[in-house]
Amino acid sequence: MIGKLLGNRYEILEQLGGGGMAIVYKGRDNFLNRLVTIKILRPEFTCDEDFVNRFRREAQAVASLSHPNIVSIYDVGRENDVHYLVMEYVEGDNLKNLIRAQGVLPQERVVQIARQVAEALQHAHENNIVHRDIKPQNILITAAGRAKLTDFGIAREATTATLTQTDTVLGSVHYLSPEQARGETADQRSDLYSLGIVMYEMATGVLPFQGDTPIGVALKHIQEVPALPSSLNASVSPGLERIIIRAMAKNIVDRYGSARVLLGDLEGLTGQVFQDSGTAGQLDEFATRVIPAVKNKEEPSQPAKKAVSGPKKRRFAWLWGTLAALILVAAVYATFELYVNVPEIQMPNVEGSTLEEARATLQSQGFKNIQENRNHHPTIPPENVISQDPPPDTMVKVTRNVTLTISRGPEYRTVPEVIGYTLSDARIKISQHELIVYEPYQEKYSNDYPVGVVMDQDPKPETNLTKGSGVTLYVSKGPQPVLRKIPDLIGLTENQARGELEKVKLKMADNVIRATSADYMQGQIISQNPVGGSEVEEGSEVQVTVSNGPGPERREVEVEARIPDDGKRHELKIIVNDIRGSSEAYKKEHPPGRKVVREVPYYGKAVIQVYIDGKLAGEQTIDKQ
Repeated sequence: MIGKLLGNRYEILEQLGGGGMAIVYKGRDNFLNRLVTIKILRPEFTCDEDFVNRFRREAQAVASLSHPNIVSIYDVGRENDVHYLVMEYVEGDNLKNLIRAQGVLPQERVVQIARQVAEALQHAHENNIVHRDIKPQNILITAAGRAKLTDFGIAREATTATLTQTDTVLGSVHYLSPEQARGETADQRSDLYSLGIVMYEMATGVLPFQGDTPIGVALKHIQEVPALPSSLNASVSPGLERIIIRAMAKNIVDRYGSARVLLGDLEGLTGQVFQDSGTAGQLDEFATRVIPAVKNKEEPSQPAKKAVSGPKKRRFAWLWGTLAALILVAAVYATFELYVNVPEIQMPNVEGSTLEEARATLQSQGFKNIQENRNHHPTIPPENVISQDPPPDTMVKVTRNVTLTISRGPEYRTVPEVIGYTLSDARIKISQHELIVYEPYQEKYSNDYPVGVVMDQDPKPETNLTKGSGVTLYVSKGPQPVLRKIPDLIGLTENQARGELEKVKLKMADNVIRATSADYMQGQIISQNPVGGSEVEEGSEVQVTVSNGPGPERREVEVEARIPDDGKRHELKIIVNDIRGSSEAYKKEHPPGRKVVREVPYYGKAVIQVYIDGKLAGEQTIDKQ
């Protein structure tokens, strides 16, 4: 693409980077002789109507915006299959690279960048545009230090139609709001959550949630509470920390309701008072209420009198001037006594108390400006104090505002039915209901459910649990295996062993081991694993070791037998049981009273058995080899 001319006007100079949807180039507008940024939709998406529409949506979204903290769009076009946007070129770098280079940013810089992004979001939100992908990579920092918001590629117009539509979950998972992670529609407060993550990263140098997979990170947005920024960077002020934590509230109603309110708190950190038209009016009203009061007393409405001349007139003027001065001094003194010359006391601890008890305690100490916030809490009963600001035991003036966070009690969630789901799908379903899966999950055999599928759950579906509670899942291991007893294979040949194993639905491992043996004949099995007599699942393999010889030497033993002298002929049989197995060494009929002597061969340890007419007549064990 380098050197290509788009629209007979925009020359592509070099590639700057790229995202999931588009490639970004540096270019030149040959008509106006200025540098521009050209964003070109990736070729693989040009045939995808959804991506093309999303690409056009960025142009439509940003074209309606005009703000110094938003990158401007100059032109949009198509040349053959190339869809492109022409935007303002920003000389500088993105915020992500700035954080990588500096680690932790100074608090003043964090507040400055956050204010500028909040101002950009305020303008976008006032024009019904929700960005939905706020992240440091989409915040450009100019050479002069100004923050500019870019990449409205997945922005939506926040109209009634879109607020009721569940869109595909898009955006960068590390900055995704909990409602986006659950597949719900993002609104203005979702952008503020993502900005809270960006502020957290600027202030601490790290992301609040990390994970091995995108789903793992998304679940943490829904379930986990991040470490306080001050625990990672002690220089983070309490004021900035409160702003970050409120922006990152998991419950959308606990976040800032608008970028304007967030701006007010950010500007408060820099000593500037954020004034909208209502606030300014109140301050002006206060000014005209105090100062003219002195003037009204100097010029009271009186009936017409004769003019006072000479010393008497000067005496009246002196009296009125003195009276005005006294009133002004009294007002200054009263203000000093009420708001400045106030002793500090130790802040009482009312956390855990009922609201009624907390108010009574604070009022008894002289605190009058007591405000309340209400949040759900899993363990603190309703109408009891969760936390207080200022914190307990700090030294404060009794004229200071005290904010109590009051418990609404547990927040309940309905347990979804996940029987029949795969384990991963069940986890996602449960997390979408803001519950967790108890680990480790339980495994059971089942003839009804395939391996890896949830076969039971506790509690049952439609049960109400407090938010964040756990559900135990019982996952199928498949059918109950059938156990088989392994036969003793020692001394058998490979073929004999395979036959014995097949009888009990087992099989011999393919990788047969071969070893030298002086005790077993070549081709005989000398060991097996598992051993004979143990039980294994049907279909299991048995590993065998086969002898390569040489085996034991051939030896002979003299066997003597006497035929009964009863006038009848008898059958004499000699059986040799040795390493080869059982074999018949001799068999023949003999006349009565005859003495028979035979040389019988054997290998290794042997047992020689003598049978007369099929009955055991004698047995001898030979250990000598």
